[in-house]
Amino acid sequence: MREVVTDARRIVVKVGSSSLTTAAGGIDEQRVDALVDVLGGLATSGREVVLVSSGAIAAGLAPLRLRRRPRDLATQQAAASVGQGLLIGRYATGFARHGLTVGQVLLTVDDVTRRAHYRNAYRTLRKLLDLGAFPIVNENDTVATEEIRFGDNDRLAALVAALVDADLLVLLSDVDALYTGSPSHPESRRIGRVSIPEDLDGISVEKPGKSGVGTGGMVTKVEAAKIATGFGIPVVLTSAPLAAKALAGDEIGTLFEAAKKRPAARLFWLAHATAPRGRLHLDPGAVAAVVARRKSLLPAGITAVDGSFAAGDPVDLVDHDGAPVARGLVNYDAVELPALLGRSTPELAAELGPGYEREVVHRDDLVLL
Repeated sequence: MREVVTDARRIVVKVGSSSLTTAAGGIDEQRVDALVDVLGGLATSGREVVLVSSGAIAAGLAPLRLRRRPRDLATQQAAASVGQGLLIGRYATGFARHGLTVGQVLLTVDDVTRRAHYRNAYRTLRKLLDLGAFPIVNENDTVATEEIRFGDNDRLAALVAALVDADLLVLLSDVDALYTGSPSHPESRRIGRVSIPEDLDGISVEKPGKSGVGTGGMVTKVEAAKIATGFGIPVVLTSAPLAAKALAGDEIGTLFEAAKKRPAARLFWLAHATAPRGRLHLDPGAVAAVVARRKSLLPAGITAVDGSFAAGDPVDLVDHDGAPVARGLVNYDAVELPALLGRSTPELAAELGPGYEREVVHRDDLVLL
């Protein structure tokens, strides 16, 4: 038995579209009810459960007589507006059989990347759990634009798990585990446990499944597992039909072990729950100072500035090739920085005043990527 599963008191479960809907679109009521019975039983046993559910767009396909998932954003939003109501209605009916009231929480990227919104999302989820309700989270596909979309709910689930300080994240899909190659290939073998990132070396991760209704795939699930385990939350990856066994602690699917040391919450938030508002290009000396010596970033080491940002916004620090090496909270507005580049802080203080003898990004507000 997996004790990290049986000992978990607060659990976030993510389920993909392909596990809830038919290939043609529309809700598969038997699949939804089967999942509800597993999670409802878990919640009524005294454990706290948050469900991150995909499926809104897929559920809206059949009612709108759409044969496949639309590619244009407007039609996706229309399908989501129809499907979200149908999906939450089915959940509400199902969980009512267990005496549970559901609470719907629709999020966009801004809700977990802007600090104030992040706190509001936490308070909502925390209060729903305190009141004995069953929170169901989904991306707000009806209003999210291409620029502010998660793209899939796997990353959202990892961020929600960190947000509520979960003891366990369970990712349910149409594949029963992580394999060394395509699950359909006879030579592929199941990976039962991932203890360190190096365990994934040489693994061929498949693209989105054959259902055609989802947006994720094994790539996004592995990335979500890395985010959650990096915050100290173990992750179980398996298929929806095996949810009951997985949550009972059976050694099925793939267990991603949690990192031994949990990072500071604000640095985790900075690395995984922020979207950069701009980029600062660093010379080689500044890259070495920031990455190898963990120093603050000074104006002298910056060669160029991209983007429109204000003091306090997150920005990416990039090397000569434009690859991000770190992310930090900048102490200057974008319009101020060009005049400061390449100059020392004592020089700037002497010319412009003591307020300019400060770091562009302080090392305490910086995380390596």
